[in-house]
Amino acid sequence: MAYVYLNLNPLEKRTGDCVVRAISFATKKPWDDVYWDLARKGFERAEMPSWNSTWWDVLKDKGFTRHVIPDTCPSCYTVEDFCRDHPEGRYVLFIPHSSGQSGHVVAVEKGNVYDTWDSTQEVPLVYWEKE
Repeated sequence: MAYVYLNLNPLEKRTGDCVVRAISFATKKPWDDVYWDLARKGFERAEMPSWNSTWWDVLKDKGFTRHVIPDTCPSCYTVEDFCRDHPEGRYVLFIPHSSGQSGHVVAVEKGNVYDTWDSTQEVPLVYWEKE
């Protein structure tokens, strides 16, 4: 398991676009294409592109399946633990803030975390798996 710095933002900005970056990496699609997919879906639903139900639908459309992290240790199962338990495959993890709606989104592939910062000690709630 390793943290790998990756910023797929075309201007290398860190502007709250973690949803776009994670989905771009997980789907192997350009950041611009994913941004527009999210914007279209958000427009159709009259929601913001980064709203959970919006980006969750985009992942579903792209062949990902949602799973909930088991609640056996809700505050101690980290992204690092997830990576150790999932050494193969492609995933998108949702790490909620205390409010539950907003949060951080990160891509995992073959047990490695791809992100603009090391989120390995954060606690994920939901993950999407590429089938």
